[in-house]
Formats: sequence, structure tokens, C-alpha cells
Amino acid sequence: MEREGSTGVGSCVLWGPPGTGKTTLARILAKSSNAIFKELSATSSGTADVRGIFEEAKNMLKLTGRRTILFVDEIQRFNKPQQDLFLPYVENGWIQLIAATTENPSFKVNGALLSRCRVFILHSLSYTDLLQILHNAISRVSSLSSDPAVPPTRTVPEQILERIARLSAGDARTALAALELVLAAPPAVDEESLMESVKRSVVARYDRTGDDRYDLISALHKCLRGSDADAAMYYLARMLSAGEDPLYVARRLIVVASEDVGLANNDALPLAVATYQACQLIGMPECRINLAHCVAYLAQSKKSTRSYTAYNRAEVAAKEDTTVPVPMNIRNAPTRLMKELGYGQGYLYNPNFAHPVHNNFLPEQLQGSRFMWDEGEGKAWDEEQLREWERTENGGREWEGRKGRRPVVRAQYDLGSGSGSGAGTRAGGDSQMTLSEGTQELREGGSELDGL
Repeated sequence: MEREGSTGVGSCVLWGPPGTGKTTLARILAKSSNAIFKELSATSSGTADVRGIFEEAKNMLKLTGRRTILFVDEIQRFNKPQQDLFLPYVENGWIQLIAATTENPSFKVNGALLSRCRVFILHSLSYTDLLQILHNAISRVSSLSSDPAVPPTRTVPEQILERIARLSAGDARTALAALELVLAAPPAVDEESLMESVKRSVVARYDRTGDDRYDLISALHKCLRGSDADAAMYYLARMLSAGEDPLYVARRLIVVASEDVGLANNDALPLAVATYQACQLIGMPECRINLAHCVAYLAQSKKSTRSYTAYNRAEVAAKEDTTVPVPMNIRNAPTRLMKELGYGQGYLYNPNFAHPVHNNFLPEQLQGSRFMWDEGEGKAWDEEQLREWERTENGGREWEGRKGRRPVVRAQYDLGSGSGSGAGTRAGGDSQMTLSEGTQELREGGSELDGL
């Protein structure tokens, strides 16, 4: 902006949490240019307001050559048809759009409009930044106190400024509002009462429809998967204390019970379902105890993804060819005609035998395929990551799983190979699968991305 002025920035989207300076930056940008500055808030403006500004901007550009910078606050509040109105004016350069949003623009801003804008990410302000802003505000107020018409302000102790900076969670607007409350307090109010008033006035930022919610539930899920009970309990407390619906958390715990704990502990799913029912029956604040119980149990349980990943592999095979016929021996044969056609012929009813018997259950094309792998099969071994865990979390001691470790051999499943090409056979040799070799088999995430 300093090098090329506002034209160097072009149309853009400022994305960041409240109180990080989005509106301030837009106004600074407008002041630094010779452009006409218009400001709208999507919370209080409609289509007619937008059209009026667009036509005025187009006419001014033709008559005077001056561009118009339009700042739209909370653009995510405009629906898709309303955002479509911006497209021709932005594309033709009739306006320079500066949009501000607290929501992820990938989901909240029309893709066609977003492709014509640069996205700048504004992060929450640090504690040091907020403290500096508060000191600047105090200095400014003190400079006005020399005016006899302005009543003197009280002295604000440093510890109160530090408390405000910590409670404001990176939001400068919240910090300045809390400071204003302190400055307006009567001189008779003691420091302890001021501190308590500041704490009550600052409400933690938590949007149950925004990124905060999904970031926290994702963190909780990953901590459970990683068996870190302390971190999982922290994120549970973060969500519940901010007012999250306990049933939302309980639903995720039911998923974890099957997706991550799975066959390693078959008691996890009944407990997770019981926890959901307990939350329905008693609600908050008591059901936090049930949720904490379930979180601790899931975090400390052994983990197995065998059933979950087996389904994923089977789903790939099922979608590859949806016309594969069911073997005749396991087809249903309720009529004489169907029996005469061979339906159910050759099927062996397993409970009738005192010994194992063989049935052809899979279609011919998939004979020998293995979807359910053995425990440990297909998992990677990363020596560097193991050493890091031993150093940071195991007190420098070797992991006990190193003793007597047998090489884990990756099972091969080749959908197109059929039984004659090695489908369902194990890879030759006894070499351990390395991280680089198994990258395609490793999961990068889980159902926490589904946004239950």
C-alpha cells in the first residue's frame, strides 16, 4: 500500500476475529488514496443500498475519474444473490471492494467474488500488542486532562491494564471498552472491585456457527485419538464453559468410540451412547461430569481403526463396480423357481457343523480380497517421530513396544487384480513399512472434518 497506494492492494477481503483492526485498515487505506470512500454494514444494509452506491460509483468514475472504495463490514451476512451484485462492478474496476469478515471466506464468500479479491488474514492481537494499545489510550486521555472542561480521570494501576489485556483474548475493541469502564468508575471503587468488574464485563469470544467451534471440536477429537487426557479435558472445558451444547460434544464422543477406539475396547461405544443419554436427561451444568467421565475413558483406552478402515477399503471396492453379482450359493431362495435356478445351492449353514466349513461369500472378481486387516498391519514406523516421543513424553526412556517387535508387513489389496493376481496376499519379505512408503495409507484426519 505504501509503494503503490490503494490500487496496489486492489479489491480484497480482510479476514480475522473481532477487534483486530479490519475496519481501521480499510479507513487508513481510503485516507491514503484520492478515492471516494463509502461504508456499508451487511447487518443493516440491503440490495437497494448496494445498487445505489454502485451506480453512483460508476457515474463518478466516468465524470471525474475518481474511483470509489466500498468497505463492506460483515460481508458474510449477504446471501449469494446479494454477493453476486458485486461481480460486474469489481471485475470492471468501477469500484474497489474492501470486505471484512470474521468467518472463513472459503465458506461464506461467493467463490466467483472471492477469486477476484486478495485475502488478507488478520490474527488476534498478542498480549503485548493489547498492553501497548491500552497504554496509548491512557496517554491520549491524560493529554486531554489539562483541559479544564474535561473532568480528571482516575489513575489505572498497571496490574489492571495487564488483567484487561489478558482477558480480552486478542480483541482491541473489548480491551478499550473495559478500559473505558475502569476510567468511568468512581474514585471510591477499590482496585479489587475494579478487577472483578473488568472480569464480568469481558465475555469470552465463542461462535457456535464459526471456525472457533470446529477448531475446538477438532482439537478435542485429535487429543482423544492421541490419548492425551489432559489436553482433551482442557478443550472439553473450553467448549462447555463458553456455552457449547453438551449434546454436540456427546455426538462427537460416540464417533470417537467407534472410529478411533473401535475394536480395541468394545465397552467404549456403550459408554459414549450412555453419556449422550445422560446429557439429554440432566443437561448442564451436571452433565459436564458425564462428559468428563467419557472423555477420560476414551483418552485412556487403546485405539484401533481396523473396523473403520476396513469399511473404507470395502467401500472403494463396492463403488468400483456396482453391478458385481452376489454369489449364487448365498442368494436368498424363497421360491421353488429360484431354488431350481440355483439360488442358495451349495450353501453350508455354519452352525450345523462342529468344524469350520468353506463358503464362497465374495463375488468371483473379489475372491481372496482382504478388507479387515490384522492389528498393526499397514501401520508406519517413523524412527524419528518415535525418538521425539521418547524424549519429550517418556522421560528419555525407550518405548516398551520396541522390545520383541516383529516387523509389520503391509497387506496388499488390489481391486483390479482379482484372485489370480495376488489380491489378498501379503507383500513379500519381512521389511517394516516406512513412513514414506505408507503415506497413501495414513489418514490425515477423521470425521471431525464432517462437522457433526
